[in-house]
Amino acid sequence: MTGEFKLQITTLLGLVALLWAIEIVDQVVFRGNLYRLGIRPRSLSGLWGILWAPFLHGNFAHLLANTVPLVSLGWLIMLRETGDWLVVSAIAALCSGLGTWLIGAPGSYHIGASGVIFGYFGFLLLRGYFERSAVAIAFSVLVTFLYGGIIWGLLPNQPNISWEGHLFGFLGGILAARLLAKPRRQPQPKDF
Repeated sequence: MTGEFKLQITTLLGLVALLWAIEIVDQVVFRGNLYRLGIRPRSLSGLWGILWAPFLHGNFAHLLANTVPLVSLGWLIMLRETGDWLVVSAIAALCSGLGTWLIGAPGSYHIGASGVIFGYFGFLLLRGYFERSAVAIAFSVLVTFLYGGIIWGLLPNQPNISWEGHLFGFLGGILAARLLAKPRRQPQPKDF
């Protein structure tokens, strides 16, 4: 096992362990009330939720639903460069959180890693467009095939689901894809 692969596995499994530990503490100690640390739209104190929301979940089922796509999409981002994962995660979380804070329903709380997951989806989907490399396009096709159905989560069609977080996380992923796109090599003129 290479050092880079060990780093990727350790990072992703460490994140999953942290999320599950937080949820266990939330359920056992706080009786599910840590959601109050989430994003509260247009509330000054709710701005702190932008930092905490991706680490908080409503229950074990919510966390379980986020765990597999968080790991699988996160690892696909890490395959090119592990550092990309950190940048995409930060941009997706920030965009998801700020967008939700700006347009979310007043008095609501928004929690969960799904905004980051939608950021990963947007990044992997659009990286092929921005880079125009065969590998990036292949990843875009693979992600569309495996996760294309989640695109409906960008629409306000399910009660108690933060479509705002999904939408702005997705847009954050697109922004990250643009910012991290490797420039295409221009053909060099040949001297005769």
